[in-house]
Amino acid sequence: MNAATHFAEIDRLKSLLDSLRPLPEHTVRTLHEQQVLEWTYHSNAIEGNTLTLKETKVVLEGITIGGKPLREHFEVINHKEAIDYVEAIVHNQEALSEWQIKSIHHLVLKNIDDRNAGQYRQENVVIAGAEHLPPDYIKVPEAMAGLVDWYQKATGLDSPSPQPSPAEEGVLPMHPVECAARLHVDFVGIHPFVDGNGRTSRLLMNFELMRRGFLPVIIPVENRLAYYDALDTAHTRGDYSLFIELVASLEQAALERYLRIVQGDNSVPSPSGRGLG
Repeated sequence: MNAATHFAEIDRLKSLLDSLRPLPEHTVRTLHEQQVLEWTYHSNAIEGNTLTLKETKVVLEGITIGGKPLREHFEVINHKEAIDYVEAIVHNQEALSEWQIKSIHHLVLKNIDDRNAGQYRQENVVIAGAEHLPPDYIKVPEAMAGLVDWYQKATGLDSPSPQPSPAEEGVLPMHPVECAARLHVDFVGIHPFVDGNGRTSRLLMNFELMRRGFLPVIIPVENRLAYYDALDTAHTRGDYSLFIELVASLEQAALERYLRIVQGDNSVPSPSGRGLG
């Protein structure tokens, strides 16, 4: 299934979910707690955190896991706080800015690397296992300003219309899922921070999805290699299609799962049990 087909089905599923609102408060709360747990677990696991899903849940409940590094505990706690912050931005309808991006990153790295938390890198970096080479650190501020400018144009936040016209500076309207996927890809390509870029990029992607009324996408750790390959293809060949299709398939799966639970089928597998679609 290509991205366009996914988009049509995603829009249909979103409309169906919206028609069921308001949802029961208990259901929304339970689904949100599970969503935050799985998002935190998978995003950290992709980056090498060894805590299991159950251990992540325990840490979120304020309990320390014996024999596990303190850093891994902070990664869980920090990620939850970063999700809370992103949800607050969405709720308050705040525009995404470089300041917001730095604030999200600061939450991701606080108590882990306070010197670099929320600060653009002052050194050159490589992405392990990737062909793509991020820009020289001197170019990071300009690249990030360009990314935010692109995002504002792509989402119409720089104009009174919801989307820029096709003629407006060559920026075509795009589906919100595609916009979120491209924001993720281009942010990782810049790699503006010394560490924490992956988790921050997934938070930014889901900021855009939630801002537009969609569910956050959880990249399963089991699909890490396909995820990295799709990113590298976008960075080295300028071909975003694999990554957009990946995100679209996961958004569709998230909506299907959410709807089934809301409609009474609680046997739906979690993201860790799904393929890429």
